[in-house]
Amino acid sequence: MPTVGRLKTRPQFLRVAAAKRKWATPGLVLQAAQRPDQRPADTQQGSTTRQSGAPATDRPATGCDDPADVRVGFTVTRRIGNAVTRNRAKRRLRAAAAEIFPRLGRKGTDYVVIGRAGTLTRSYDKLLSDLEQAIGRLDNRQARRRQDGRRPGDGKARSAGPQGTPEEAS
Repeated sequence: MPTVGRLKTRPQFLRVAAAKRKWATPGLVLQAAQRPDQRPADTQQGSTTRQSGAPATDRPATGCDDPADVRVGFTVTRRIGNAVTRNRAKRRLRAAAAEIFPRLGRKGTDYVVIGRAGTLTRSYDKLLSDLEQAIGRLDNRQARRRQDGRRPGDGKARSAGPQGTPEEAS
Protein backbone atom coordinates (compact mmCIF):
# COMPACT_ATOMS: atom_id res chain seq x y z
CA MET A 1 0.00 0.00 0.00
CA PRO A 2 1.40 3.41 -0.92
CA THR A 3 1.99 5.96 1.81
CA VAL A 4 0.03 9.19 1.50
CA GLY A 5 1.65 12.60 1.98
CA ARG A 6 0.41 16.16 1.54
CA LEU A 7 0.84 18.92 -1.01
CA LYS A 8 1.28 22.17 0.89
CA THR A 9 2.83 24.89 -1.26
CA ARG A 10 1.35 26.88 -4.12
CA PRO A 11 3.97 25.73 -6.69
CA GLN A 12 3.05 22.09 -5.96
CA PHE A 13 -0.64 22.83 -6.62
CA LEU A 14 0.19 24.78 -9.79
CA ARG A 15 2.35 21.95 -11.16
CA VAL A 16 -0.53 19.50 -10.76
CA ALA A 17 -2.98 21.92 -12.40
CA ALA A 18 -0.57 22.48 -15.31
CA ALA A 19 -0.62 18.76 -16.13
CA LYS A 20 -4.23 19.26 -17.31
CA ARG A 21 -5.37 15.83 -16.16
CA LYS A 22 -8.63 16.18 -14.30
CA TRP A 23 -11.97 14.50 -13.78
CA ALA A 24 -15.09 16.13 -12.38
CA THR A 25 -17.83 14.37 -10.43
CA PRO A 26 -20.86 15.86 -8.65
CA GLY A 27 -19.01 15.89 -5.32
CA LEU A 28 -15.47 16.88 -6.30
CA VAL A 29 -12.91 17.56 -9.00
CA LEU A 30 -9.71 15.50 -9.02
CA GLN A 31 -6.50 16.65 -10.71
CA ALA A 32 -3.45 14.42 -11.10
CA ALA A 33 0.17 14.74 -12.23
CA GLN A 34 3.07 12.33 -12.34
CA ARG A 35 5.81 13.45 -10.00
CA PRO A 36 8.94 14.65 -11.82
CA ASP A 37 12.20 12.71 -11.66
CA GLN A 38 13.07 11.98 -8.04
CA ARG A 39 16.82 12.61 -8.41
CA PRO A 40 18.15 16.12 -9.10
CA ALA A 41 19.87 16.45 -12.46
CA ASP A 42 23.06 18.00 -11.07
CA THR A 43 23.93 15.09 -8.76
CA GLN A 44 25.66 12.00 -10.03
CA GLN A 45 25.92 8.71 -8.22
CA GLY A 46 28.96 8.74 -5.99
CA SER A 47 29.18 12.53 -6.13
CA THR A 48 29.66 14.25 -2.79
CA THR A 49 29.35 17.89 -3.92
CA ARG A 50 27.38 19.83 -6.48
CA GLN A 51 28.90 22.24 -8.97
CA SER A 52 28.07 25.08 -6.58
CA GLY A 53 30.21 23.45 -3.88
CA ALA A 54 27.22 22.62 -1.68
CA PRO A 55 26.97 19.04 -0.45
CA ALA A 56 24.85 16.76 -2.63
CA THR A 57 21.64 15.48 -1.12
CA ASP A 58 19.20 12.78 -2.06
CA ARG A 59 16.22 15.14 -1.85
CA PRO A 60 13.66 14.77 -4.62
CA ALA A 61 13.70 17.28 -7.47
CA THR A 62 10.22 18.37 -6.37
CA GLY A 63 11.82 20.39 -3.60
CA CYS A 64 10.24 18.56 -0.71
CA ASP A 65 11.48 16.05 1.81
CA ASP A 66 8.31 13.98 1.69
CA PRO A 67 9.12 10.34 0.85
CA ALA A 68 5.42 9.48 0.36
CA ASP A 69 4.44 7.46 -2.68
CA VAL A 70 1.22 9.46 -3.21
CA ARG A 71 0.73 13.10 -2.26
CA VAL A 72 -2.66 14.80 -1.97
CA GLY A 73 -3.66 18.45 -1.65
CA PHE A 74 -7.08 19.88 -0.89
CA THR A 75 -8.69 23.15 -1.91
CA VAL A 76 -12.15 24.68 -1.72
CA THR A 77 -12.87 28.09 -3.27
CA ARG A 78 -14.74 30.99 -1.71
CA ARG A 79 -17.66 30.38 -4.05
CA ILE A 80 -18.58 27.38 -1.89
CA GLY A 81 -19.20 29.56 1.16
CA ASN A 82 -17.63 31.19 4.18
CA ALA A 83 -14.63 29.84 6.08
CA VAL A 84 -16.71 27.50 8.26
CA THR A 85 -18.36 25.95 5.20
CA ARG A 86 -15.07 25.60 3.31
CA ASN A 87 -13.38 23.96 6.30
CA ARG A 88 -16.26 21.49 6.67
CA ALA A 89 -15.95 20.59 2.97
CA LYS A 90 -12.17 20.09 3.33
CA ARG A 91 -12.66 17.86 6.39
CA ARG A 92 -15.06 15.66 4.42
CA LEU A 93 -12.61 15.46 1.50
CA ARG A 94 -9.68 14.62 3.80
CA ALA A 95 -11.68 11.81 5.43
CA ALA A 96 -12.64 10.36 2.04
CA ALA A 97 -9.05 10.64 0.77
CA ALA A 98 -7.70 8.90 3.87
CA GLU A 99 -9.88 5.89 3.01
CA ILE A 100 -9.38 5.77 -0.75
CA PHE A 101 -5.84 6.89 -1.64
CA PRO A 102 -3.94 4.20 0.32
CA ARG A 103 -5.84 1.60 -1.75
CA LEU A 104 -6.17 3.23 -5.16
CA GLY A 105 -3.56 6.00 -5.36
CA ARG A 106 -0.90 5.49 -8.00
CA LYS A 107 2.68 5.60 -6.72
CA GLY A 108 4.68 8.62 -7.87
CA THR A 109 1.53 10.68 -8.48
CA ASP A 110 0.39 13.95 -6.93
CA TYR A 111 -3.34 14.62 -6.64
CA VAL A 112 -5.34 17.77 -5.92
CA VAL A 113 -8.91 17.32 -4.67
CA ILE A 114 -11.10 20.36 -5.29
CA GLY A 115 -14.32 20.73 -3.35
CA ARG A 116 -17.58 21.61 -5.10
CA ALA A 117 -20.97 22.72 -3.81
CA GLY A 118 -22.04 19.06 -3.85
CA THR A 119 -19.26 18.14 -1.44
CA LEU A 120 -21.34 19.43 1.47
CA THR A 121 -24.71 17.93 0.53
CA ARG A 122 -23.63 14.61 -0.94
CA SER A 123 -23.75 11.53 1.29
CA TYR A 124 -20.39 10.24 2.47
CA ASP A 125 -20.81 6.96 0.57
CA LYS A 126 -21.45 8.85 -2.67
CA LEU A 127 -18.45 11.08 -1.98
CA LEU A 128 -16.29 7.95 -1.63
CA SER A 129 -17.63 6.53 -4.89
CA ASP A 130 -17.02 9.88 -6.63
CA LEU A 131 -13.37 9.80 -5.54
CA GLU A 132 -12.97 6.14 -6.59
CA GLN A 133 -14.52 6.90 -9.98
CA ALA A 134 -12.29 9.93 -10.55
CA ILE A 135 -9.11 8.01 -9.70
CA GLY A 136 -10.19 5.15 -11.98
CA ARG A 137 -11.00 7.47 -14.87
CA LEU A 138 -7.69 9.33 -14.62
CA ASP A 139 -5.75 6.04 -14.48
CA ASN A 140 -7.68 4.65 -17.47
CA ARG A 141 -7.07 7.79 -19.52
CA GLN A 142 -3.35 7.60 -18.83
CA ALA A 143 -3.16 3.88 -19.66
CA ARG A 144 -5.19 4.33 -22.86
CA ARG A 145 -2.98 7.22 -24.00
CA ARG A 146 0.18 5.14 -23.48
CA GLN A 147 -1.15 2.02 -25.22
CA ASP A 148 -2.48 3.27 -28.52
CA GLY A 149 -1.52 6.92 -28.96
CA ARG A 150 -5.15 8.04 -28.76
CA ARG A 151 -6.28 11.27 -27.31
CA PRO A 152 -8.98 10.77 -24.69
CA GLY A 153 -12.43 11.39 -26.07
CA ASP A 154 -11.83 11.43 -29.82
CA GLY A 155 -11.55 7.68 -30.50
CA LYS A 156 -9.04 8.19 -33.31
CA ALA A 157 -5.43 7.03 -33.26
CA ARG A 158 -2.78 9.44 -34.53
CA SER A 159 -0.03 8.58 -36.96
CA ALA A 160 2.69 10.63 -38.61
CA GLY A 161 1.90 11.90 -42.08
CA PRO A 162 4.30 12.23 -45.04
CA GLN A 163 5.99 15.38 -43.69
CA GLY A 164 5.90 14.26 -40.07
CA THR A 165 2.63 16.08 -39.32
CA PRO A 166 -0.03 14.14 -37.47
CA GLU A 167 -3.03 13.08 -39.49
CA GLU A 168 -6.09 11.00 -38.76
CA ALA A 169 -5.58 7.25 -38.94
CA SER A 170 -8.47 5.32 -40.44
